[in-house]
Amino acid sequence: MKLIGPFKQVVTLANLPLRGKLSDEQLEIIIDGGIIVGDNTIQKVGNFETLKSENQNIKIEAVEGDQIVLPAFVDSHTHICFGGNRANDFAMRNAGKSYLEIAENGGGIWSSVQHTRNASKEELLKTLLERINILIDLGITTIEVKSGYGLDVENELKMLRIIKEAQSQTRATLVPTCLSAHLKPRDFDGDNKAYLNYILNEILPKVKEENLAKRVDIFIEKSAFQPEESKEFLLKTKDLGFKITVHADQFTAGSSRIAVEVGAQSADHLEATIDEDIEFLAQSDTVATALPGASLGLGEKFTPARKLLDAGAILAIASDWNPGSAPMGNLITQASILATFEKLTTAEVLAGITFRSAYALGLEDRGRLAAGLKADFVTYKTDNFQNVLYNQGSLKAQNVFIDGVKAK
Repeated sequence: MKLIGPFKQVVTLANLPLRGKLSDEQLEIIIDGGIIVGDNTIQKVGNFETLKSENQNIKIEAVEGDQIVLPAFVDSHTHICFGGNRANDFAMRNAGKSYLEIAENGGGIWSSVQHTRNASKEELLKTLLERINILIDLGITTIEVKSGYGLDVENELKMLRIIKEAQSQTRATLVPTCLSAHLKPRDFDGDNKAYLNYILNEILPKVKEENLAKRVDIFIEKSAFQPEESKEFLLKTKDLGFKITVHADQFTAGSSRIAVEVGAQSADHLEATIDEDIEFLAQSDTVATALPGASLGLGEKFTPARKLLDAGAILAIASDWNPGSAPMGNLITQASILATFEKLTTAEVLAGITFRSAYALGLEDRGRLAAGLKADFVTYKTDNFQNVLYNQGSLKAQNVFIDGVKAK
């Protein structure tokens, strides 16, 4: 075991509720604190000098200068395994081109599918690991990673196998999700229902056999899959033993209700969610995940985070890092901007990128600084934790600990 500290502030996030609004007064802040870690977990959190006197022979890992410590962050929605680049999509969108016009000019999701299919395994693994390291540097140590740019048996399995290989080469926790139902590929001979059956019969059994993912996602939208066929697909997916999540209400309302009805772990996007569906979400255990990066990338309104919290929903915040609509990837910047527009408290933002986001992935062993939890935490060279969001991502993480060991 070892004692790490002293920290000017230890912001534990302990004892905060899973759902609903939070005030900053609810935050537990230990002044001049320390953390005892051992066996990859947090053993005790408290005043540094008290912990030191109670554990006379413990190894000390000293912290230099004024630093604060927070639980490490969780990014519960990313698409960071991809090939190619869609900078031209961004330029065309800002020049006033429509989604259809961009697609007709070789852009859109299909462009990423073609680039990802054509990329070698070595290239995809290299760029995936580079993006994972960028996220670790930001203090993000648990990362959901979706497939969805393969859209056939060979290439969906290629993506998921690469994500599995990346897990063996990083200390971050990767949570793979099969998003074969991203959209019906142009080269598939059949309608939406036939393609969804193809996923159920040809892709998911192999995913399960190789233990490549335990979660399945679908994009419910006019341009992708329709509500009723999606609901049928999700129920069959659950019957196969998968947990589910849903791209819901991005441009059109209604699919978040389906996510709740089928017992999804999370409904992500929600920019178009209407008031009655906010209430429906709030009465469920389905996490409402805001993706401010997509709003920034597309110039669309933000997820109604304030309304969701006030209604009592479980609100997570994730980056949606992808090559098309959300290329930034900086969760801290995005969450800070969302807070400004949606008037979220610091406590609500920190909860949304830690333990509430972890809950969206079915993980309850991280996201707080408390005894028995995974020893993942991030430090900043400042004497005030409020500076992390105040600087909107420009205050860089000083050290990132995974299982109690420095990863940065």
